[in-house]
Amino acid sequence: MIRMLPATSYLPTAKGLMKNVLKRESVYPFYASFKVTPRCHFGCPFCNMHTHEQVDLPTDKMIKILDNLSRSPILMTSFEGGEPLLREDIGELIDHASKCDFYLMFTSSARNILDYPMEKYAEKIDFLQISIDEGHANLEMFDLLPELAKLPTDISIQTVVTRDTLDMLEEKVVRCHSAGANMVIIPAAEMEGAKKKAFPDIDRFESELRRLKRKYPATIHTPLGYFDAYRKAKCSSASIIISPDGKLFYPCNIRNTKRIDLAETDLTEWLVSQEAYKDRAAMKACDINCGWYQYYSIDAYLSPVTIGEALRPALRRQK
Repeated sequence: MIRMLPATSYLPTAKGLMKNVLKRESVYPFYASFKVTPRCHFGCPFCNMHTHEQVDLPTDKMIKILDNLSRSPILMTSFEGGEPLLREDIGELIDHASKCDFYLMFTSSARNILDYPMEKYAEKIDFLQISIDEGHANLEMFDLLPELAKLPTDISIQTVVTRDTLDMLEEKVVRCHSAGANMVIIPAAEMEGAKKKAFPDIDRFESELRRLKRKYPATIHTPLGYFDAYRKAKCSSASIIISPDGKLFYPCNIRNTKRIDLAETDLTEWLVSQEAYKDRAAMKACDINCGWYQYYSIDAYLSPVTIGEALRPALRRQK
């Protein structure tokens, strides 16, 4: 079952939602992608993490950032990278995050994931997401799904689809379906500094996803609202990304503009600043239409109209 946080933990999120409705814009975010390290086992051609300085923030600064997020409306923080398991202090960070006022997601693509103390880590992780695709060159990790499913946490598989791998998508869905694992399918967005442009044809991608969702309705939780948002060039600031150096990408990482250091500046207070307001206006006026999954799908996870479709696979597994 999904863990229930203390009742007071939901108050900042509820207030943020209400204020966003009143202001008619996503001033307050509810999801944070925290790139806890730029270091990685791989060199995915659609990723630009290799362009970041390969140095990890010290533990004390990481904890300050987690505490900052805990005070904010953020309801879920995702540890990502790079590869989070490469941090020597990752156990300490997981332990601290598990005591914060948000749910903790942990995303890994490490082929040797079971060589780490995942049984211990999983007890304090709410959602464990495993990235498996051709870009990570780790398709053999599908063989680990039966073992991963035994961990004391909810398991989901993340697969990045490129224009060259769309035709191989169904066989991955079948592997997840057979193992009873949830799956989120995301397109490879166009990233500055990436080695290869890989964004799939949007019409083919939508057609295939609709077909697969009809065939495996309890497996895929990528919301169809993503495609509507993409066609309307409607990305959202209801989610944020934090750089490995602890600075906030704002309004987004695609524009590569970094703002406050979250180890030093309170996120909730800064979001109502004039600088943040101008950044959100720039996001609305942006003509890049990059298709970054996080920015284009977040509203589907928040909308009463589409939240059921987006979360159905996860909810079915809870029964």
